Amino acid sequence: MTTPSDIRALAADLSLAVVRLTRHLRGRRADAQISLTQLSALATLNREGAMTPGALAAKERVQPPSMTRVIASLSELQLVERNPHPTDGRQIIVSLSEAGRALVQDENNAREAWMTEQLSGLPPEQLRVLRDAVTIMKRIVDQSE
Repeated sequence: MTTPSDIRALAADLSLAVVRLTRHLRGRRADAQISLTQLSALATLNREGAMTPGALAAKERVQPPSMTRVIASLSELQLVERNPHPTDGRQIIVSLSEAGRALVQDENNAREAWMTEQLSGLPPEQLRVLRDAVTIMKRIVDQSE
C-alpha cells in the first residue's frame, strides 16, 4: 500500500531528479548568449506560433511588463519580429524570426543529442519505464495548466 509518506518521498525524489536533469540540459546549451527566460519565450513562440505579448506572458507565467522587456531584448537581438495586430491597433503580434527559429532548433538539437547519448545505453525495459514516466509527467503538467 502506498502511504502519504511514500508519495511525499517520491515527490521529493522526482523533483530533485527533474532539477538535476534540467541543470544537465542547461549545460548543453548551444547558445548561452541569451537567458533561459528568453529561450523559454522563443521555444513557446516556436511551439505555439505568433501571439500577443500578453498571451506569451500568460503562457510563460510571468507578468506582462516582464515579458515586454524579454520581447524588447529578443527584438534587439533580431530573434523575434514585432508586427501590428491585424484588428487591434493597440496590440502587436510577436513571432520568431528566421534567426530565432534557427536558435531554437540548435538548442533542441544540443539537448536531444545529449539525451540520446544517455538513453542509448539503457536496456529496453528501462526505456519502456521512461516512456511511461514521460506520459505520466506530461499528464500531470497538462492537468495543472
